[in-house]
Amino acid sequence: MSWIKPGLLILLIVMLIIQFIQPTRNLDNGQVLSVALTEVVDVPQNVQAILQTSCYNCHSNNTLYPWYSRIQPVSWWMASHIKKGKEELNFSEFGNYSNRMRESKLKSIVGSVEDGTMPLPSFTWMHVKAKLSNEEKVLIINWATKTRDSLSLNK
Repeated sequence: MSWIKPGLLILLIVMLIIQFIQPTRNLDNGQVLSVALTEVVDVPQNVQAILQTSCYNCHSNNTLYPWYSRIQPVSWWMASHIKKGKEELNFSEFGNYSNRMRESKLKSIVGSVEDGTMPLPSFTWMHVKAKLSNEEKVLIINWATKTRDSLSLNK
């Protein structure tokens, strides 16, 4: 029992120290690059609004970080999710993808929305507005399918 107080003190010190080790963050400057999704394909405003609310925090270079994103180890966990999300699909750099890759990404969007794997449940739990309604799912699926088909025709 005598180890509990020193153990808690050590844990507290470690928790304080790790607060100073912050991961790299995306800029939230709202800058739209010439290779951004909206610059290379037609995205209706209503679809763009859904994508910004439900997808862009993890799948773009512009992330709106909540207050708790500065607390470790939450910050590391979020940085990992954002990094993986951008590796999988980055709307800010969509124009850098080949046409074949764009088609693949749009197909993946359709599949992920249809099967409910995106947005991640861990994200929608904290960001209720990011959860997609059935109507929003239909809008995204129809847009992504139409856009993918138009890319296929332009080959």
